[in-house]
Amino acid sequence: MAIKKLARVLMKSREDGLSLPTRDDPSIDDSRPIDSQAQEEMVRSFERANDQQSLLWRTVFAAFLFCFAVFLLYSIIQQVSSPWELRYHAYFMEDVSSWMIIAADWVAILACSFSIIGIVSKSNYHRRWLWCSFFIGFLLSVFWLYFMISLPRFRWDVIWRPFGTLSGAGICLYVDHLLAESSEEIRKLRGYMYSYKAN
Repeated sequence: MAIKKLARVLMKSREDGLSLPTRDDPSIDDSRPIDSQAQEEMVRSFERANDQQSLLWRTVFAAFLFCFAVFLLYSIIQQVSSPWELRYHAYFMEDVSSWMIIAADWVAILACSFSIIGIVSKSNYHRRWLWCSFFIGFLLSVFWLYFMISLPRFRWDVIWRPFGTLSGAGICLYVDHLLAESSEEIRKLRGYMYSYKAN
């Protein structure tokens, strides 16, 4: 919010050409314009804070997806060693073969891996990983919903099956969009800086 407000003030002053924006601290009775060095320090502090927030949220969601992928790996191991022992597998015993459940879980792990790569990567193509994960999650949703609807009674306790991977990828796309938008605001703010030398 502070970034957007400061950007608007700087942009308005540049467009109007009437007066330079002043310090926005009501505790200081100072109506002097902000000098170039103070502007640079302010923008750098915004950049540092944005980088810290970006690292934090990308790490949080990557860790969450990693835990979900580990859980899916555990499910695969259980289905191989003791087929249909887990309740969320046993629901589908009549309609889905064991290898299909194992394959679907491997595909979900692949989608989670793509999301993790996309959310932590600094490459220009990181969004492609996230979109690929989202489309894989969508296909998994269709697969699991088809079989869940075929059950004699709809099982709400396995609703994570169709929407777990898809939600993970969707949330990562949204978080990446918000962080990119914030970075873009800071870039614009840097562009609005004006030249002023304090006496």
